[in-house]
Amino acid sequence: MLHYSAAAHRQSPDRSVMATKRKRGRQWEFTLKRKGLLPKPVTLKFATEAEGDAVCARLEQQLDAGHVPPEIDIRRKERAVPLKKAIRAYLMGVPVPDSDRLLLEALIEQVGAERLDRVDYPWAENWVASMKQQRVLAPSTIRHYVGALARCMDWQVRRGAMDANPLRLLPKKYATYNENDRRAVLAQGKLARYDVSRDRRLDESEEPKIRAVLAGAKPLGRKRALTLQEHEALQLVFELALETSMRLSEIYTLTADQVQLEKRTIYLERTKNGDSRQVPLSTVAVAKLRHYLETFAEPLQAGERLFPWWNGRPESKRRTTALLSGQFGRIFRAANCDDLRFHDLRHEATCRLFERTELPPIMIAKITGHKDMKMLSRYLSLRGSDLAAHLW
Repeated sequence: MLHYSAAAHRQSPDRSVMATKRKRGRQWEFTLKRKGLLPKPVTLKFATEAEGDAVCARLEQQLDAGHVPPEIDIRRKERAVPLKKAIRAYLMGVPVPDSDRLLLEALIEQVGAERLDRVDYPWAENWVASMKQQRVLAPSTIRHYVGALARCMDWQVRRGAMDANPLRLLPKKYATYNENDRRAVLAQGKLARYDVSRDRRLDESEEPKIRAVLAGAKPLGRKRALTLQEHEALQLVFELALETSMRLSEIYTLTADQVQLEKRTIYLERTKNGDSRQVPLSTVAVAKLRHYLETFAEPLQAGERLFPWWNGRPESKRRTTALLSGQFGRIFRAANCDDLRFHDLRHEATCRLFERTELPPIMIAKITGHKDMKMLSRYLSLRGSDLAAHLW
């Protein structure tokens, strides 16, 4: 960084206005400073002193008028980077919850080529419209994408890489399909999407059918049993989902030191919401875990993973989740549970906590990891017969 010379100080009473210059080798270096307009000094190089004087005089004239010329606009140059670079910087610089990380990694592929300095309110509106009119995403999915990117842009604003976050200016119900969206979707032969809260419960006959398929039994109406690699691991994932209300990614990432059978707990250091929590284990869960761990020839060491699918890299979690979701989809279809999804098991397990225990909702939320009690209420689709038992 160049400093003002004594001669320059004598020429102007305002030290933040005058450009300083000095000869370095065969070139002349001119340094411009302007408090409030330039975040840091800008150094320019010229072949001759006369050329530097002429150019800097023109630049200073624009600075005097309160305008930063494009050729010395440092912030503009810093912002002219691909959005994917800004997202990666955010993922490296901030402890991001797994849910946001997966969404942002997907956005790197979808909108990462866009330049950060072109991300303004019209861009935000067009992006949301494209998610509805081209991809036909559910409103809840759109809100998840926008929320993850908005938190990334909040960080960019705090760093000075953006003046404002355009995603925070979107109106209420921005993810709801309007008339233009519905017409655009209908032109593709599709229908607009609406948020539907899933309340799928396991029927009494479905649970044993799924266990039978996992154990290698031939499904009804099929010629042979499913070929399932690591079937014992799949069995334990299913049982833990029903007994603990843990998410799929929370289960398949477990390591040996997270499981404490003597204390009947599983410690989750980092969950979807970015928080840690302790999950109590039922006697059924303890028995299933102990049996599974005893199948290993040697005890697992601290840090070793219980399950074989994930390699430990954050960027591969989305692929692992998709792999296991697809695998359980095959299993559920073989058990004639065609509309069952793995995440429905979390719904089932949470409902069972309300049905089979007298724990207050705040304690159940501690077990399940729900931070918002309104979100937890979505899992309270208790069976009518269970409610009727409490009536006169």
